Amino acid sequence: MTTPARRFKDTIYEQFARIGKAVSAPKRLELLDLLCQGPRTVESLAGQAALSVANASQHLRILRTARLVDAEKKGLYVEYRLADEAVETFYVALRGLAEARLGEVERVTREYLDARGAMEPVESEELLRRVRKGEVTVLDVRPVEEYRAGHIPGALSVPVGDLKARIKELPRGREVVAYCRGPYCVMAVEAVTILRARGFTAHRMEQGVPDWRARGWRVARAR
Repeated sequence: MTTPARRFKDTIYEQFARIGKAVSAPKRLELLDLLCQGPRTVESLAGQAALSVANASQHLRILRTARLVDAEKKGLYVEYRLADEAVETFYVALRGLAEARLGEVERVTREYLDARGAMEPVESEELLRRVRKGEVTVLDVRPVEEYRAGHIPGALSVPVGDLKARIKELPRGREVVAYCRGPYCVMAVEAVTILRARGFTAHRMEQGVPDWRARGWRVARAR
């Protein structure tokens, strides 16, 4: 006979499992990662995650059912955003747990970055110190809407697709640090390749805006 205490526990863990089920698909994790950068329409999310709009909508419905994301109608479009800051904290913690427990994460990342000569030679904490002190030129190479939603204070918005055309805007003789959406975003890798080919001393910063917030540091927003 099932006791009230057993029913209580079964029900509680069933609710916990709703979160696990919602994030059990790789594409849904990618969508959460994108939404950590700021609100996006279904169409924008679909394009960034290499999904059809129909598939992106289906994944977003599952995330919304688990109350991880919210949606708001804006004109002809539906805009999605994280339900609250706790979801971003959860995503960053989940990513950190995978990095700590799964050696495949480091292996796959290293293989990709080594092949492009993109591994950062400067220790991460030292690089962060220089960024915070304003000792380097910091480039946010994400799309402009993500920069506006939140960026590292003092960073210049230069989307990677515009970098070659705008490279004359960057001061010569000063180190450049490029960042994008975090350690597994490849836009900063491309930006560093472009900068180095044109004679700049450039580094990729692994940390993105969610990592910055996770440290309790201020994030700026464009007006």
